[in-house]
Amino acid sequence: MRKVSIIGLPIDLGANRRGVDMGPSALRVTGLANRLKQLGYDVIDKGDVDVPLPEECDIGDANKKYAEDIKDVCEDLCEVVYKSLKEDRLPVVLGGDHTLAMGSTAAVSKFYKEKNKKIGLIWFDAHGDMNTPDSTTSGNVHGMPLSHILGSGDKELVNIAGFSPKVSPEQTVLVGLRNLDERERKLLVNSGVAVFTMKDIDKEGLSKIVEKAIAIASNGTAGIHVSFDMDVVDPVFAPGVGTPVKGGFNYREAHLSMEIVADSQKLTSLDVVEINPIFDTKNATAELGAELILSALGKRIF
Repeated sequence: MRKVSIIGLPIDLGANRRGVDMGPSALRVTGLANRLKQLGYDVIDKGDVDVPLPEECDIGDANKKYAEDIKDVCEDLCEVVYKSLKEDRLPVVLGGDHTLAMGSTAAVSKFYKEKNKKIGLIWFDAHGDMNTPDSTTSGNVHGMPLSHILGSGDKELVNIAGFSPKVSPEQTVLVGLRNLDERERKLLVNSGVAVFTMKDIDKEGLSKIVEKAIAIASNGTAGIHVSFDMDVVDPVFAPGVGTPVKGGFNYREAHLSMEIVADSQKLTSLDVVEINPIFDTKNATAELGAELILSALGKRIF
């Protein structure tokens, strides 16, 4: 029987709006665990990794707010995700802001690194998340996780789990991009990461783009970690996110992306992040997030 671990990380230290710390609860109340069991999975919910409130923390450097606490939390998440992989369980991490991907990706990379293998990464997001403390205009670390995963930025965040980089740019793909600042644009252009914007999706169709992304991320790797920011979906369908941007995936495109991931049989692990119930309508965004997890793990129309 296929096995899954559900892991919550109620973190909002990286964001400029409060509320994404409630994302894991919003996803759980959709009945996610039972619905995964109905798909034939052996499911264990490992609960939430402990996260301090911003009120308990020192904000620290204004160009990397709460970086020390974010690092500690990501290290804790890394341990839980790593143990799940050692137990032959596919980890599904519920967020929380996108800083958590520094911990989840570190764990998956560490697990396969010990087998002398690499992993690929597909980052579904409206934003680039490629800023560093030197380029940021906000200091919010949820705009920086991808750069740190790739080995650039704050040395403490770069070295989560004790090594860097976690993935190679040549096996990293950003899908759904439509909101970049100019400094971040330059960082992405120089990074070597494959980028597919909404313009690319409009021109070629989502299925071709996701298939290209899987081909890039799986080339020479043991599998693919998928980090799915719910703001890649248009706010008409996913209003409950911290940083909504018009012009994203529609409902079927979001599902199609995850169905193609499932069909590839390359998925090693999954994050679903940035659900903010404060801005949601009747938990619609969390319900969609749960549906997308099911699609990524093999739920089919027919």
